[in-house]
Amino acid sequence: MLTMYGIKNCDTIKKARRWLEAQQVEYRFHDYRADGVDAALLRPFVDELGWEALLNTRGTTWRKLDEAQRAAVTHADAAIALMVEMPAIIKRPLLCAPGKPMLLGFNESSYGTFINEV
Repeated sequence: MLTMYGIKNCDTIKKARRWLEAQQVEYRFHDYRADGVDAALLRPFVDELGWEALLNTRGTTWRKLDEAQRAAVTHADAAIALMVEMPAIIKRPLLCAPGKPMLLGFNESSYGTFINEV
């Protein structure tokens, strides 16, 4: 079964969820805030996608960090620690299916391809 990771009040998550539901795709939603996030959950994401891809440096959460906090994120462990502390800084949505490469972000075309290959 597909699993989507994100935060339920995120506009992009809402679009992605509406798209999946319109396509009648079954999936499980894991809300980082409600369902939790820890290093054990993030490690496989980072191993596959890289911490740089998962860390949303364009969002409000990143911009609100002071320069020292931003400068301290220089490797995977530091990025994971920050993402655990501030789940809103994780780029989303992340779509996962067993045995398939993970899909980060949302656009209808890439989701269509991803779903057809599951």
